Amino acid sequence: MRRFNPKLMKSFHDLQRCRATALAFLSAILVTCLLILNRSREFSTSQVDLKRKGFNTAVQLNPSMGFMNGTDLIWQFPDSPKAVLFIAHGCNGRAANFWDKSSSCPICVGLPEERLLVLHALERKFAVLTISSVGKCWTFGKEIETVKWIIMHWITTNKLEKLPLVALGASSGGHFVSALATEMRFSSIVLMIAEGLFDPSVMLKDYPPTLFVHMPKDTRRMRMIATNMETLRRMGVDVKEVRCFEFPLTPNYFSDRIPGLNLACSVQFFEMLRDRGFVDALGYMRKDGRTTQWKKALKEKHCFSEKHQLKDHIQEELNLAFAYHEMTSLQSDDIFGWFDSHIIVDHKPHMLLSVSSRIFLSFSTRTFPMAASRFCSSIWRTGREYCSPSSTFMNLSSLSNSSHSFSTSSTFSSGAPSWKTES
Repeated sequence: MRRFNPKLMKSFHDLQRCRATALAFLSAILVTCLLILNRSREFSTSQVDLKRKGFNTAVQLNPSMGFMNGTDLIWQFPDSPKAVLFIAHGCNGRAANFWDKSSSCPICVGLPEERLLVLHALERKFAVLTISSVGKCWTFGKEIETVKWIIMHWITTNKLEKLPLVALGASSGGHFVSALATEMRFSSIVLMIAEGLFDPSVMLKDYPPTLFVHMPKDTRRMRMIATNMETLRRMGVDVKEVRCFEFPLTPNYFSDRIPGLNLACSVQFFEMLRDRGFVDALGYMRKDGRTTQWKKALKEKHCFSEKHQLKDHIQEELNLAFAYHEMTSLQSDDIFGWFDSHIIVDHKPHMLLSVSSRIFLSFSTRTFPMAASRFCSSIWRTGREYCSPSSTFMNLSSLSNSSHSFSTSSTFSSGAPSWKTES
């Protein structure tokens, strides 16, 4: 009978345990890596390759202007548009910021990031509509209803009902777009430097896919964005974030980004920022452009004596480089890639009834059918599947169990807001 050495047996079992431990450890590492990889699909860092050149394109900015319901709107169509993009500016912004001053838009100012966003959109065949807020910032309630009417009337007037609708909002405009998305059918939305406003109790189950483009230097906002992303995920909404980081200035940065500012002035301005200590040895801004006293120092430079109208443009680019809170076009590939990946041509109406309207219709159909019928005819013309003469009562009464969102077409009633187009 063969005997085994107890010490050898113990060593063998110890080796087996070590192998098992090592295998478990490697398995844990593999699982962790897979989780991180999966998570990275919802997050990308957008440290762009900055050669500081503006967007080179054959597209020309040539907008049309209009005035409706006490505010101005500006728009432009590409050849053969594939979708409609509504853009909501931030506080102190206006529609005129997105196009260069021209004979077709004498009030336009063409801020660098705004105009580049429009150029990118037109290059990718998006029809672009911008609307000015009535006040300094966007408000909620009446202004949402007003903008909803304006967008739908503009879409109908220009026969764009069959095109997908997307939206982008920055800062205050981001909050506004997040709320507007509960009232309108967007294929997807982008919220820039904004955490958005989300109330699961009033949000529709088909809330649009949402991309957050933000600057992590604003840590408070980043935490709120993380919270809201988790809220949307729990609702089954496709979400992703793009993080925008600071970058160093270069002598040609301003002339590359701002039309009308030549290279000599750009170099002179950069040297002034460096000499005054506004940037560090590597060219990074020490403070946000809003809190840097560069305007006072600029008065001493003869090169800028005739370029005072570009101060807002310069400040925007300083803010962008500092990367705390500013509109950005540098992430346009991420933004329009998001829109493109979620475009669905389903020809469904863009209008969604508010929650209160849907509750009223569902209740009144069963209790006051004639009143419900009159209500249906007064809200533009509602979707055939819900308010056609032959099916109104049956479909409305089962609205709460329907798998479709209640929507209205883009045909307006006689009570549509006044419309004026300017040449």
